[in-house]
Amino acid sequence: MLDLLTLARVSCLLLLAIVTLQSRALAIWDKQQRDMMGTRIAVELWHDEPAVAAQCSEQVFGEMRRIDALMSSYLDSSELSFINNNAAISAVEISDEMRQIIEKSLYFSEISEGVFDITYASVGYAYDYRERQQPSDTVVASKLPAIDYRHIELGQNRIRFRHSDVRINLGGIAKGYAVDRAIGIVQQCGISQAMISAGGDSRIIGDHRGRPWMIGIQHPRNPAGIALRVPLSETAVSTSGDYERFFIQDGERVHHIINPATGRSAKNSWSATVTGPNAMTTDALSTTIFILGAVKGLALIESLEGIDAIIIDSAGKLHYSSGFEPPETEG
Repeated sequence: MLDLLTLARVSCLLLLAIVTLQSRALAIWDKQQRDMMGTRIAVELWHDEPAVAAQCSEQVFGEMRRIDALMSSYLDSSELSFINNNAAISAVEISDEMRQIIEKSLYFSEISEGVFDITYASVGYAYDYRERQQPSDTVVASKLPAIDYRHIELGQNRIRFRHSDVRINLGGIAKGYAVDRAIGIVQQCGISQAMISAGGDSRIIGDHRGRPWMIGIQHPRNPAGIALRVPLSETAVSTSGDYERFFIQDGERVHHIINPATGRSAKNSWSATVTGPNAMTTDALSTTIFILGAVKGLALIESLEGIDAIIIDSAGKLHYSSGFEPPETEG
């Protein structure tokens, strides 16, 4: 027979188990969305205490607003606008955070031989997708020499443009950076299962309660369709596509991913998806390989450790890096 001490211990263990099960029963996914940074920000967190998850989500949105205020090309008050207004005149002081992001951008310019280039904005600023306007051939020809990442002189918290027409835009890397910063906040909250997305850039920590997240890649020519789904856990994923911001003019798709070599919309791909260790990397690389196209783009991906990609070319054909087994397609 069990003695009283043993019975007490068993009772305590049973009570603890009941409390734990009740806590887990109360735990839910905290799912919130906000529009900022020119896109839809989505946060999904799992925590045993819903209030903690909700508070952490608010911290994430606060950080996204802070980064947007720093790096937006649409805000006259942003640090990026200050740089564009002054760095061609003389060297200007910049924050350490801005220096790090521009430095990382220049790294991607180096490894892509200029295919990723934040100075694309020297021509890109002249496009207006809402008003369905693109620059004339004369304007492109006059501004194209300003597109060259080597015009950027970056020092210790100082930047200068060596060409008077240079402008920069961080649209190909800032959202990925923001997602990574948000994941850091989530981890500080003690959360180990989450997904944060900013438009086409996402990062996942953990899994989806014992299963991988099923991430859908939009069909580039069917807004309501999914081209394919891939199971992912503990990774970042970014997709760049010609369907995000575009208009059709004279039968031609004019979209926001500019080829630095031409100053015009890149033509080799419909979409490019990259997975890797962080969203800043996948954000920059998805833009890069979209411009490069399937053959050159996947060659670059294969040269990088821990990176994989799926490209839908301009004929609608899917191409996979060696780390991806072709999943079942849809639509």
